[in-house]
Amino acid sequence: MALGFKRRAPGRCAVSLVAAVSLAAASLSALAAGSPSEIANAFAPQGVVSLSSSASIEITKDLLNITFNTTREGNDAASVQSQLKQALDAALAEAKKVARPGQLEVQTGNFSLSPRYTNKGVVSGWQGSAELIVEGRDMQAIGQLSGRITTLTINRVGYGLSRELREKSEGEVSAQAIARYRAKAADYAKQFGYSGYAIREVNVASNEQSPMPRPMMMQARAAAAPAPDDALPVEPGKGTVTVSVNGTVQMTK
Repeated sequence: MALGFKRRAPGRCAVSLVAAVSLAAASLSALAAGSPSEIANAFAPQGVVSLSSSASIEITKDLLNITFNTTREGNDAASVQSQLKQALDAALAEAKKVARPGQLEVQTGNFSLSPRYTNKGVVSGWQGSAELIVEGRDMQAIGQLSGRITTLTINRVGYGLSRELREKSEGEVSAQAIARYRAKAADYAKQFGYSGYAIREVNVASNEQSPMPRPMMMQARAAAAPAPDDALPVEPGKGTVTVSVNGTVQMTK
């Protein structure tokens, strides 16, 4: 008994699949034959725009930092070290009388001792230095303390922002910078004929800028020991906190 098989013509689905595969293969061949820039443009996202915005606020600095130091020289290392320790202990004892957390804080800084050599490489003596650092928000108390410390002299004076004031300022300025970024994104989308936008990626950064200090005034103050109760005049000045927003948005129909 002979069995016969009837061959069926390919269906519409099969023909469509073959056509789709052929079209995809042709597209890939065209891309492969193209330049690297053409290939990159073929897969590049459409309707994406890069934007940036920023906002700033000027605020009065609320933190004062004073570094006191002294130097000693002598023929004997133990003697030089003892002199430095006595000067530092006296200054530290005076500062601790008015120390208050956050308002006036005290800490010791660098304490060094090193030999002094002749041209022939022979030790001819010893020299050393000691530091005391006073920092806080109570500028008036710190200024008055500087006049009562007589065993050390002022080496550096600096002003800054406390962490609390910086965080508060950054929060206020961030809201302004982000609002400007969103308004700019909406405006650009409208101008390009889109109905809205979606944020793809965004970066928020902040920084603090201050005027350059006047080093000559600080050096003059450090050159001579202050007289008792000769309070240091303080004028903190202002600083600028700036928040920048950068990123890309996808404009949507």
